[in-house]
Amino acid sequence: MVEHSGGDGDDVNWNTDDDEHEIDNFQFSPSSSPVHFMTETSYGPAETTSPNFIQKGISDEAVASFIEMGFSSEMIARAIEETGGANSEPRMILETLFNYSASTEASSSKSKVIDHFIGMGFPEENVIKAIQEYGDENIDDIMNALLTYAEVDRLGETKDVNINTTDDDDNLYSLSSDDDEDELNNSSQEDSILQALIKMDYSREEAAIAIERCGEDASVEEVVDFICAAQMARQFDEFFAEPDKKEPMNNSKKRRTYNEPPRRERKPNTAMANDQLIYLPKEMIGFGVPNRPGLMMNRAVPVPDIACGPPFFYYENVAMAPKGVWATISSHLYDILPEFVDSKHFCAAARKRGYIHNLPIQNRFQIQPQPHNTIQEALPLTKRWWPSWDERTKLNCLLTCIASAKLTNRIREALEKYDGEPPLQVQKQVMYQCKKWNLVWVGKNKLAPLEPDEMEKLLGFPRDHTRGGGISRTDRYKSLGNSFQVDTVAYHLSVLKPLFPNGIKVLSLFTGIGGGEVALHRLQIRMNVVVSVEISEANRNILRSFWEQTNQKGILREFKDVEKLDDNTIEQLMDEYGGFDLVIGGSPCNNLAGGNRHSRVGLEGEHSSLFFDYCRILETVRHKARQMRK
Repeated sequence: MVEHSGGDGDDVNWNTDDDEHEIDNFQFSPSSSPVHFMTETSYGPAETTSPNFIQKGISDEAVASFIEMGFSSEMIARAIEETGGANSEPRMILETLFNYSASTEASSSKSKVIDHFIGMGFPEENVIKAIQEYGDENIDDIMNALLTYAEVDRLGETKDVNINTTDDDDNLYSLSSDDDEDELNNSSQEDSILQALIKMDYSREEAAIAIERCGEDASVEEVVDFICAAQMARQFDEFFAEPDKKEPMNNSKKRRTYNEPPRRERKPNTAMANDQLIYLPKEMIGFGVPNRPGLMMNRAVPVPDIACGPPFFYYENVAMAPKGVWATISSHLYDILPEFVDSKHFCAAARKRGYIHNLPIQNRFQIQPQPHNTIQEALPLTKRWWPSWDERTKLNCLLTCIASAKLTNRIREALEKYDGEPPLQVQKQVMYQCKKWNLVWVGKNKLAPLEPDEMEKLLGFPRDHTRGGGISRTDRYKSLGNSFQVDTVAYHLSVLKPLFPNGIKVLSLFTGIGGGEVALHRLQIRMNVVVSVEISEANRNILRSFWEQTNQKGILREFKDVEKLDDNTIEQLMDEYGGFDLVIGGSPCNNLAGGNRHSRVGLEGEHSSLFFDYCRILETVRHKARQMRK
């Protein structure tokens, strides 16, 4: 709870357990991670409290919290008995659960959370305290609590910080004195993050540059990811590991099976070596973007002869991947360096992605009509209600979930208490939720999440692209959150138009809702053949509907699973259609994206390891193409 002077700080319950539960279900469900690959798996709500716990005098909320942390009902009952039965303190129960669950999966999960935050530089006692307050799955709350502890330590206060967890005060902090609060309120978000990073033992210079490159709206986790990437860059020869230092790959999927001549030993990338802190570019403009014509550039390292097209290939994934991931991806795609681009340079929403491709980069052009570059231009009806203190012109990355009606109602109730502008602290809390959920103003004091058709517009898809045909509203959000940003991809693919005046043949892997196909269509590049591989039936229906509604004259051939698309099938398809001109796709980012706090394990993950199927299929296509040219 944040206390305001002068009676202006009525407590507002910004987040309820329902909201947090909704977030948790989204974060941990493989079917709702931001990827181009859907599974049929879904996760329901956590177990409900067993009646015998109520009889023991332990609150429903405490038991539900323990269950959500992964402890079994039997383990909780045993801990309650050992710590005094009905008189047990929740903290004692939790400590007992941690003590004798060391060999269980729940303990493993909790240990990983503790190690993660300790590795970020937070004191162990603070980490344990925060986990005891919020459980090991509520990562946002743990991070906020740890930052609050660090901020109070920085101010030199010795009084305790009271982070209230009552239903009325979720996510609102109460410092022990008004002076503390005033000093915190006067600090900018950037300064707070800088001080938190310094508290984590990062150097001031390293932290300041990382904050500058991540942008003023970046979270602490994003900045830490950036710094980890810098450390990876130094460790891996300013982006790559030396060949003799790379760990052997035991997974048969990951062995290089390229039927190509041995590659020459790669020389260190001197362009990268000059920037030893962070290899991701400050603005994420890749080799250039339309609104920054003075910053067009060539590749720092040319595409090796052996990787030149045709056939061309285009691979996409999240830029903020765990350390070492992009080095591995590049090493499996002919050591081509990624082009990192933030789609905020093409539309009114951010979308930080890395692209590895062998396409030419000269003479790119934008599709027409050009997209709107600000929120108010893209969503003009919001302009009337937009308050002056909401200075956003761009939305954050569009995800697969939206804010609940309860949250937007609580914000409305909080704002209606004030005739004019709300107090600064209320503004900050509202802006936090706006940025977190991409809320827009639809009336006086009324915020709402984006509608699916608004997301379609921001992402460059035609109106109603995902609407109807049995596609649920939830599926629309999931599919759109997982998609390409069409204007960005089309800008990269525009170089193909003069190369294929008679049309193009495409192998589309992890097709999703057809972002690549929509980009080619909007570029007026005729698609003679599209072989699409997409596991989600909803997404396949969306692509098929687009194909029919746009009167495509070419052939659309659909497959479900990249793992079942074997080499013989690929070669038969190439014989039937005369080869492929473009292999395009982005493999699942379930285990790469920062939003996945449960299994963000990189390319070793169950879903993200499908990247190696992309490599296998691409190599089969290129090998067959060489044979066909002979």
